[in-house]
Amino acid sequence: MRTIKFFALAALLVLSAGTASSAVQAIYPDPSHAKSDLAAALKAAAATHRRVLLDFGGNWCGDCQVLDLYMHDSKNQPLVEANFVVVHINIGRFDANLDIAEKYAVPLKKGVPALAVLSDHGALLYSQKDGEFESMRTMESSALTQFLVQWKPSHPGCSAVVVNC
Repeated sequence: MRTIKFFALAALLVLSAGTASSAVQAIYPDPSHAKSDLAAALKAAAATHRRVLLDFGGNWCGDCQVLDLYMHDSKNQPLVEANFVVVHINIGRFDANLDIAEKYAVPLKKGVPALAVLSDHGALLYSQKDGEFESMRTMESSALTQFLVQWKPSHPGCSAVVVNC
């Protein structure tokens, strides 16, 4: 696990060593896209019976960059793709999309990245209350794995219409 953490931090350092325009990976789209991205994710989640994973943060956030690296590692990426529709919500410098964070009871003053999980119909199932992932760079990828396993749907692809799940 230390090796994964080392490579995640090394990748973050490589990202930050570039020019100012390419200093970090652009994970979070322009803040103005949040509402339409969320609506599209809810539609996709309902159609595929996956949950919606809201990721509040900013491209300037080192811990957000590490979370994204962990989401794409070989253990977590299959969990994410099979069980979640991810929406990256750009909070600017804590001055954008605060209404969405409030709607889903995510206290951004506790830090970012901050996560919330919605059902495939948009009901809030979980919202981070105590900055659980705000120090992601000091955490192992396995912490995200545990979170994803805990919050994945119990029967992916099942619905009231599907009888034999």
